[in-house]
Amino acid sequence: MPDYLTLADVDLAGKSVLVRSDLNVPLNDGQVADDFRVRAALPTLETLVAAGADVTVCSHLGRPKGVPDSKLSLRSVATRMNELTRYEVGFDDGGAITVLENTRFAAGETGNDPLTADSLAEGHDLFVQDAFGSVHRAHASTVGVAERLRSVAGPLLDEELRAFRRLTVDPARPYAVVLGGAKVSDKLGVLRELLGKVDRVLIGGGMCFTFLAAKGMSVGTSLVEEDLIDMVKRLMDGPDGRKIILPVDVAVGESFSPDAERRVVDVYAIPDDAMGLDIGPATCSGFRNLIASAMSVFWNGPMGVFEWESFRYGTDFVARAVAASDGFTMAGGGDTVAALRLVGLDDTVSHLSTGGGAGLELLEGKELPGVAVLEKWVE
Repeated sequence: MPDYLTLADVDLAGKSVLVRSDLNVPLNDGQVADDFRVRAALPTLETLVAAGADVTVCSHLGRPKGVPDSKLSLRSVATRMNELTRYEVGFDDGGAITVLENTRFAAGETGNDPLTADSLAEGHDLFVQDAFGSVHRAHASTVGVAERLRSVAGPLLDEELRAFRRLTVDPARPYAVVLGGAKVSDKLGVLRELLGKVDRVLIGGGMCFTFLAAKGMSVGTSLVEEDLIDMVKRLMDGPDGRKIILPVDVAVGESFSPDAERRVVDVYAIPDDAMGLDIGPATCSGFRNLIASAMSVFWNGPMGVFEWESFRYGTDFVARAVAASDGFTMAGGGDTVAALRLVGLDDTVSHLSTGGGAGLELLEGKELPGVAVLEKWVE
């Protein structure tokens, strides 16, 4: 883990501080639909205000591709922040905490354009990198500013990095990873890297059907990434392939619909006209036993279409299994956190990560540019 300064290493009183937070939250009709990341960001901002700093916070929201889009304005996020903190939060015009407009409205943000970074850094004495969910991207607001201003890791980022260190440096064993979500392509890199380091990888969600297809099974109309079948087969046939645990039964529906009737079938008996939408009860029991015996657990990705009550069973079951674990448990990724919150178990894991992609890249062993740049300021 790179060396970096923290808030304890710098004088904050009277300083103009720019904070990069992760306020990339889901919106619904212009309102914050899930404020998990907002709540996670606030303690750092409140600490800075209490220490006498003048605080400005920046973040991206969605993918506006370098042009302003009123539907992706951070104004609604600032409004929610104002409701959650005792300090006044202003949007672009002052307050104890000032929220800047979406950094991705600037065309130079994602390319780390020097002029964009200059504009963000101007007038500030210190930069606090606290957006764990964004440090895997070399953008103007994550790397460019940190190259120009004395920079430190914020408390949230520091906590995230320390937590992931428990999974990357001599993790307690057995070490089990639970991967779900729709696509294998989103997880292939981390899966390939982790197979040699963990004891078990439990595969659920839509991604499991590419694995089942690679084993020669008929998966009906389930989601399959055909171009990855050969690669997945090589992983399963490789020296660590035995660590991959696949479902033995799944819940299917006749269509991708919340109204589809839930039917549980053996993975060898998926009907040609049915689509896999969740893992089945026998799989859940097997996964629970493996999770219960593990002393380190990392979970990323739901086990099915958890937004629909008919196909939430597997995700709910795994959430409860992770919650009941006696070991060190971590859950990461927006859907995973949302699933835990939906069933009221978000406070039962050892560490609930604010970052999906950044966490996966850490587990892959990749350098995170937004963290690496902080080394520049260690004296």
